[in-house]
Amino acid sequence: MAIDAGASAIGLVSAMPSGPGPIPESLIAEIAATIPPAVSSFLLTCLQDAHAIIDQQRRSRVNTIQICDRLPEQSHAQLREALPGVSLVQVVHVTGAESVDEAIAVAPHVDAVLLDSGNQSLAIKELGGTGRTHDWNLSRRIREAIDVPMFLAGGLNPANVATAIREVQPFGIDVCSGLRTNGALDRAKLTEFFRVIRG
Repeated sequence: MAIDAGASAIGLVSAMPSGPGPIPESLIAEIAATIPPAVSSFLLTCLQDAHAIIDQQRRSRVNTIQICDRLPEQSHAQLREALPGVSLVQVVHVTGAESVDEAIAVAPHVDAVLLDSGNQSLAIKELGGTGRTHDWNLSRRIREAIDVPMFLAGGLNPANVATAIREVQPFGIDVCSGLRTNGALDRAKLTEFFRVIRG
């Protein structure tokens, strides 16, 4: 349904401490195998150990890893060495001005940065799917400060995505909870979202 609507990437959410949409790894691998070559397959992972992420990618066979939590130093280099040809997208949760520095520091080690509205400091981490927007002024500052593509996520929906694109001018956008009804992807919301984007 998402590909038919015009999505250029499909996010497959593995186990997370919170948020909507996680599916079993066996289903991630099954779906990833059906995604056409022109559409990217993103594995969303909360794992923080490079070897565990490598094993997860090898089981799922996706072409992009979306790293939803912070990684220890040198982890990105380990992933690059072990997974040539697999793109790395690091999520930075925009909680304040310190997020600008975090994005600038990680950008040279990844293929793209994705800005979201989670919070890793909570007892139960929020690593996406919160339905909340964050300060788009900070997002724009990050986009202007880094040399890799930047995706924008966090509380996007058909009512606000056009404003977000105008204000932030991201390379791409990522959406989850804003297109769901009762936990499932909603065809009408999806269709309206892409209609607004194209407009």
